Amino acid sequence: MLILSMKEGHDGGIVAIEDGKLLFALESEKDNYPRYDRITGELMARAAGMLDKQPDVVALGGWVKGEFSVEPPSRTGYFGVGEGAISDEAGKFFGKEVRYFSSTHERSHIYTSLGMAPAAPGQAYYSLVWEGNIGDFYRIDERGEATHLQHVLTDPGAKYAYLFALADPGFPLGKGKFRFNDAGKQMALTGFAEPGPLTPDEQKTIDFILDRDGIILGLSKEEMSWSHLYNAGVWSQEYRNAAAKHSQAIFNRFYDYAEKNLTEGLPLLISGGCGLNCDWNRLWRESGLFSSVFVPPCPNDSGSALGTAIDAQWFYTGQATIEWDVYAGENFVEDVVPDPAKYETRPLVASEVAKYLKDGNIIGWARGRYEMGPRALGNRSILAAPFTVDTTVRLNKIKRREDYRPIAPIALESDAPQWFVGSVQDPYMLYFNHVTSDELKAITHVDGTARTQTVTRERNAGITDLLEAFREQTGFSVLCNTSLNNNGRGFLNRTSDLIEYGETYGLDGYVINDTFVTPRAS
Repeated sequence: MLILSMKEGHDGGIVAIEDGKLLFALESEKDNYPRYDRITGELMARAAGMLDKQPDVVALGGWVKGEFSVEPPSRTGYFGVGEGAISDEAGKFFGKEVRYFSSTHERSHIYTSLGMAPAAPGQAYYSLVWEGNIGDFYRIDERGEATHLQHVLTDPGAKYAYLFALADPGFPLGKGKFRFNDAGKQMALTGFAEPGPLTPDEQKTIDFILDRDGIILGLSKEEMSWSHLYNAGVWSQEYRNAAAKHSQAIFNRFYDYAEKNLTEGLPLLISGGCGLNCDWNRLWRESGLFSSVFVPPCPNDSGSALGTAIDAQWFYTGQATIEWDVYAGENFVEDVVPDPAKYETRPLVASEVAKYLKDGNIIGWARGRYEMGPRALGNRSILAAPFTVDTTVRLNKIKRREDYRPIAPIALESDAPQWFVGSVQDPYMLYFNHVTSDELKAITHVDGTARTQTVTRERNAGITDLLEAFREQTGFSVLCNTSLNNNGRGFLNRTSDLIEYGETYGLDGYVINDTFVTPRAS
């Protein structure tokens, strides 16, 4: 059975699964398109070109006929798990008789994590979906049937990010305003918080936000001008202190329910955009409430097309688990040859690249198929040596982002306990760890943590070769790893864009598939 699945709205994507194996997962923002983009005709054409036959099932994720979840539903709509949350009907796709399947956006998150979790036939799970709108727990039985348990908090992702908006003088006034990237910035800024008890002013602001439903559509920022954080600035210490307490308050709402009610010791599956919060993931893993915790590499809406495809597979076959690889995107496109008058090009040799990085150079690394989800995991990366604060400063300048943003490390999984303490086995960069070496200054955040990705030869042989060569030369099997993208756009995916980016923002070289490219000496 071949299933072709599409996700409407922001973070649009197209996925194909055949007989339980993921063939590809394409995202609208990748290939230098705007972040969070909707499905484009270009993406649809490229997806069609990757199939050698027509699908048996076309799966359309439930969505809404507008920008916000309160709009009229499209297909099965946004919310719901039980009755009415799935539709199945006959139809045609380019003249072929197919089944048209749809299930709600809520279900897409549940089944993303279920289908991608390590295979465990007959295993029951708890599921947590927390994202911009949904904040709920579920139980998935041994057959894969999801049942709603408890609604904990409306709009947890939106409420988390709203504190940043409240403090930022540049956030626009008026209802219906939202910026997708505020949550990630706030996650970085919580690391600057000073310890201390919750103040009455902080309590009042946090309680107001958490107890307010419909915060995006129903609240204009000026209505909170009474708060001590109103336009206080995201660089202010009072905002940073409150941000950490705000984050903990949201987590506590969910933890309190789980501690009292989720008592079977089942594994926990986490999905939704809040699954990208590395601090919350760490807290769940360390809570002791669950036998294990699994977060997929695409817990946010970038994984929703896949979740709907998995839900369709479960509906028609009774099997949710799929075979997948995180590098499921498109191959890097070598559309131009680097100008030989400006660049020297030679075959990739890991030891040569390692020495180039050791000498202080920063390179763009683009090999094979791009990663699922928003995190660069070694195929669309900017790489650098991890030793100096100057490297952090330069990387943030190249990325054109705020100086408070930390740089993530990529490390050999076998060596990771030497450099980090915490959730050190982390293939998808989803947990915080504490850094143990004072020499790794470029990847150590102000609070001593790092968002680590660990690799093995089985997962990424090329990065493993590079890290082993770097270890041989420096004693450290760690590199800086940040995403290879223009600010506000998805991963670069063609040589022409990569060279333009490097020349504009100051990369020192490139690895393009199996070649190493450096500027010729002037």
